[in-house]
Amino acid sequence: MLFLKLPGQCLCHIFYRTEGSRMKLTIARKLLAAYLLMALLTILVGSYALFSLQHLNELAYTIIKKDFFIIYHGRQMLDSLLAQERSEKKFIILQDPALAELYRARSSAVKEGITKLQKVSDPAVAKLLSRIRVLHEEGDLLFQRETELINAQQADEATRLSEGSVREKTEQLAALMRELQKQAESDVDQKMNLIRSRGASAATVTTVLFLISLGGGIGLALFVTYTISRPLGKLKKATGFIADGNFDYADLNINHHDEIGELAKRFRVMASRLKMLEQLNLDASPLTRLPGNIAIEQQIEKRLAEKKPFSLCHADLDNFKPFADKYGYAWASEVIKAVAEILLGALKTSGHDSDFIGHIGGDDFVIITAPVRAEQICQQVVGEFDRRIVSFYEGRDRASGFIIGKDRRGNVQQFPLMTISIGIVTDDGSRFESPLAMARTAADLKEYAKAHPISNYVKQEDLQQH
Repeated sequence: MLFLKLPGQCLCHIFYRTEGSRMKLTIARKLLAAYLLMALLTILVGSYALFSLQHLNELAYTIIKKDFFIIYHGRQMLDSLLAQERSEKKFIILQDPALAELYRARSSAVKEGITKLQKVSDPAVAKLLSRIRVLHEEGDLLFQRETELINAQQADEATRLSEGSVREKTEQLAALMRELQKQAESDVDQKMNLIRSRGASAATVTTVLFLISLGGGIGLALFVTYTISRPLGKLKKATGFIADGNFDYADLNINHHDEIGELAKRFRVMASRLKMLEQLNLDASPLTRLPGNIAIEQQIEKRLAEKKPFSLCHADLDNFKPFADKYGYAWASEVIKAVAEILLGALKTSGHDSDFIGHIGGDDFVIITAPVRAEQICQQVVGEFDRRIVSFYEGRDRASGFIIGKDRRGNVQQFPLMTISIGIVTDDGSRFESPLAMARTAADLKEYAKAHPISNYVKQEDLQQH
């Protein structure tokens, strides 16, 4: 009696028969052995691929639930910190109690972000958050001291405190928050590389197993090719596309009601999740889809480093809050979208491909362009804004030229129709030492422009001549 041994099994005399003293392997039994071998290898292929894909899916899930959670809330914390710093600087200059309240609101947003990130069970994150919390509390105490100095009519002392200890604390906090984001982004890169390598390995092993199974019987070649080779080839190709960042790979229509179909289904789910992760990582305004603060800062920093003249235009709407209070923030959001369209239209007709538009947030926008085009673009923006903005008001308000609303102190008063103010600052990398300094000057010019009751723009050169 002879035996044909397979892994973990012993297919005994069923494959053989006795003719006198001879043992003969029949065709039927050869086919049966081939079918059993193919079935076993198919199960191995599907199980291995499923296990690999499940592991990749777990990595992607970790990226979603942990790393991008840290990146998202870390950015929100950094934005709140920068807004907190702006409120503190304005408070020192304007000494407006409302700005102090705004500072505290931004401070609360930072604390809320710290609380959310404390849910992440990671010793490195916990260590950074502990340092951030201590520095932030120290910063709040310094601001409280500034408030006391302002109330005591010691503005010069408050200014020195702001330019000294407060700025130092803010810079340390910003550095720690960036380090927190950098760690999370590094973790994302590592996991993405692991996904890429595991995917390639899974495709390679799967292909090898398929080639071995193909040798199990020529008669099953077409069946094997159609039911296994073709879908696995698609999965392999899709794995390469996903590894290269193409999450919209569409040629994955595998509708098998088996392990391969389940693999394809999970693969599509994984691709969809990875695409969502990439979109979350984009620095863009959810309302206008324009680049946000990080992209704006990078653009300014890049152009300052190039040492070539460029103009930074900071645009802001006047009387936007009373409009939003009366007409609602849904309709006010349409105004923001319209402003974005106006800016894009101005760059399309008067700008260049190298020009840049960013959305700081709310009703604040930034245009970066060449000095020779800046004034023309701003003229077009002002004219188009005045032409379109009246359509957002009801007929009665358009006719009267104002709306009735409450100011920040709750006093009822008349507010003119919205206008747009733009501050233009030009540099070639020799005047401003940082993007923040240049942006602050542009914001100051914009505030000067807002003092005029009409849509207008102000260039720093014009003020210097006066």
